[in-house]
Amino acid sequence: MLPGRMTLSKYLIQQLGRLDDGGDLAALLIDVAAAVKAISAMTAKGALGGGGTEGGGQNVQGEIQHRLDVLANEAMIGACEWGGLLAGLASEELAEPRAIPQEFTRGRYLLAFDPLDGSSNADVNVSVGTIFSVLRHAGTDAPSERDFLQAGRTQVAAGYAIYGPATMLVITVGHGTHGFTLDREIGNFILTHPNMTIPADTSEFAINTSNARFWETPVQRYVSECQVGRNGDRGRDFNMRWIASFVAEVHRILVRGGVFLYPKDSRDPHRPGRLRLLYEASPIALLVEQAGGRASTGRQPLLDVTPSELHQRVPVILGSRNEVERIERYHREADSGTDRPYVSPLFNERSLFRPEARIPGT
Repeated sequence: MLPGRMTLSKYLIQQLGRLDDGGDLAALLIDVAAAVKAISAMTAKGALGGGGTEGGGQNVQGEIQHRLDVLANEAMIGACEWGGLLAGLASEELAEPRAIPQEFTRGRYLLAFDPLDGSSNADVNVSVGTIFSVLRHAGTDAPSERDFLQAGRTQVAAGYAIYGPATMLVITVGHGTHGFTLDREIGNFILTHPNMTIPADTSEFAINTSNARFWETPVQRYVSECQVGRNGDRGRDFNMRWIASFVAEVHRILVRGGVFLYPKDSRDPHRPGRLRLLYEASPIALLVEQAGGRASTGRQPLLDVTPSELHQRVPVILGSRNEVERIERYHREADSGTDRPYVSPLFNERSLFRPEARIPGT
C-alpha cells in the first residue's frame, strides 16, 4: 500500500474511535465491506460464474428473483450475522426480518439491505449495486419487524456499493459522504472520493418517461419544462438520463450532480411509489443529504418518513437541492390549487375530434 493512502479501516477508526460504541459500528461496516468484495467477485464473473439472471424464482414481493440476488443475499448474511454486532437483518429477498441465531452473540445494531439493486441489468453488463442501512436496536430480545420501522434520520450509517469498471463503496457515518475504491491487488478499499458534494444546480435529470401517462401534474410540468429547454420557462437546455439501476443513477449524481425522479404515479393505487423506503430510499437519502443534496417524496423529506411495514414503497425525488426544491414547490402548488393552468404539449392527448381541434381552412 502506498504511503498516505487512507484505507476504509483507518477512516472508520478515525471517525468512530472516540464514540462509546464506535468500535462496534466500525467492525460492522468492515463486515459489510467484506460482503461487498464477495458480491463484486460474483458480478465480475458474469455468465462464467453461473450466477445469471435465471433460476431464482420469486421474492416475497412477487418480483422475479435472479440467482445473483440469492447469492448476494447469502453473502451479506454470511459476512455479517456471526460477529456479535447485529441483533437482526432485513433484506429485500426475505419476507420477514431475520434474527441472529442463538448460537451467535447478538449485538446492538440492525442491518437492512438490498443485496443486488438493478440485478435485471446484469445480463446486459450494466452496473449494479448493493444498498445498506444501519439502525440501532433498543432492546436485547430478538428484533421484530416493528424494531426496523424507524425514520431515516435515525440511521447511524448508510451506504452503497457499485459494481462497475471499478468497485466502489460509498458510505456515511454522519460526517459527510465518502467514496472508497477497491484496490484488487491488495484487497482493500481506498479513499478516492472524499467529501462528495452534489452541486445545488444542475441541467441533468433522470426519469423513466415510459411512465409519463401515469405521472401527477407537478412531475409532468417539471419534465415538460426541462424538455422544452431554452425555449421555455427554464431558459436553458437539459440532458435526460435513465439507466434503470438506482445505485448507478445516484452515483452519477454524487459525482457530477443531477436530479433523479421515480415519482408517485397512478398505475397501482396500493403502491404510491416503486422504491422501498427502508433499505433503498432511506439510506440513499442520507448519503444525498450528507453530500449537500436534497431527498424528498415530493411532499416531505424522505428522511422524515417512518415506515409502516418492512417492504413499504415510496416516491423518490433526489439530487441537486435547487431542482428538488422546485419540484416540491410544484407539488405544493398543485395540492393547494394555486398552480397555473397546465396543459402539456408533450404529454397531452392529440386528436382531430377534440372540441378545440380545427381543420385548417375552416
